[in-house]
Amino acid sequence: MHFAARYINASFADFARDYKVLVEANRRLVEDFGIDQLDIMSDPWREMTDFGGEIEYQKDTIPRVLHHPLQERTDLNLLQSPNPVNSERMSNAVKAIRAYKEFGGRQYSITGWVEGPAAEAANLRGVTNFMMDLTDNITFCNELMTLCVDMAIAFARAQIEEGADTIGVGDAIVSQISPRMYEQLVLVHEIRLVEAIHERDGLVRLHICGDINRHLPLIAALGIDIIDCDWMVDMEKARAILGDKVVLTGNLDPVHAVRNSTPDKIRQGFEEIYKTVGNPYFVNAGCEIPGDTPPEKLRALCKPIPYQ
Repeated sequence: MHFAARYINASFADFARDYKVLVEANRRLVEDFGIDQLDIMSDPWREMTDFGGEIEYQKDTIPRVLHHPLQERTDLNLLQSPNPVNSERMSNAVKAIRAYKEFGGRQYSITGWVEGPAAEAANLRGVTNFMMDLTDNITFCNELMTLCVDMAIAFARAQIEEGADTIGVGDAIVSQISPRMYEQLVLVHEIRLVEAIHERDGLVRLHICGDINRHLPLIAALGIDIIDCDWMVDMEKARAILGDKVVLTGNLDPVHAVRNSTPDKIRQGFEEIYKTVGNPYFVNAGCEIPGDTPPEKLRALCKPIPYQ
């Protein structure tokens, strides 16, 4: 995200609010670095903004939230009822996918994106409020996450209809809750979202930032196709638990093992991971590549590794 915007000398504000800038940045990345996938991700606030949240675009980083729509009250009636096809920000993402399909739909994978149930609930309430809700307002949490999944399904379907073959599901807040709480409160909502995406023949790529080693046995029940593993994840353990039907991606530390490393060490790191986990596997950093990463290091990351 940040690297893509900086690479074409665009402000992040334009990258986040103008799909044409986002598309141009991703086009340049696949052409100049050999990346195989076109992506719409810019920030986690698309759905929240269309639900009625307020943001302020920033020149050098993701938008800043000015107001979460349920920040003060647990009243779902306060939320707007956006349509992903004609809402302000979600429709921008849909337009990006349409442009990707016209550019390289047969040559590149096109990845759409939705926020997962816990992440979007935290976006609507604010993280602190939502974490408290998980302990003392469970009924409301379930109602809120049900609504979040309803919107995520509609958003995912709109993206698939325009040409996305994969839908990323970002549920980063999950790494901050216990496996027990995840199983009791969140998992059922994620399963419903995964099943709905599969019903439209989309692949599901789960992205949970942070240490999810304790959550892996539960994640195995989701039926996802691809999982992004952050640098804290034990890749050997992930393969053993998730099996050989799930594509593992990752997981070099994007700062210490990519930006601050050398091209030779980057390549060696990925070769070692691939040797550990085997197929199916995607080369990918543990999380987002920092915007100030030297281009030659991203090229090292993108250099193909011989298939074993």
